[in-house]
Amino acid sequence: MIIKKKDTVLVLSGKDKGKKGEVKSVNPAKNKVVVSGVNMISKHVKPSQDKQGGIVQMEAAMDASNVAIICGKCKKAMTPKMQISADGKKTRVCRKCNEPII
Repeated sequence: MIIKKKDTVLVLSGKDKGKKGEVKSVNPAKNKVVVSGVNMISKHVKPSQDKQGGIVQMEAAMDASNVAIICGKCKKAMTPKMQISADGKKTRVCRKCNEPII
């Protein structure tokens, strides 16, 4: 999976199309990502000894194909390409400006 935790992404499809956010978690086995402030759902939580119950707003997972990484240098959304360096390490590179994504 090309998307990593703490990447800034742009939502490409769905009810939150056009929104930007930071990736909170990644599930490569299911090809899902959780983006902060995007794909909000209401969850009914039962009260416990240390928490109050009620309806809680939280982010739901969305498919990784519905988001694109935003380059830190050129600020454009794209799917990065993988580049292998001389010492054999893989790095993610922006398709627009050819700068490595940190």
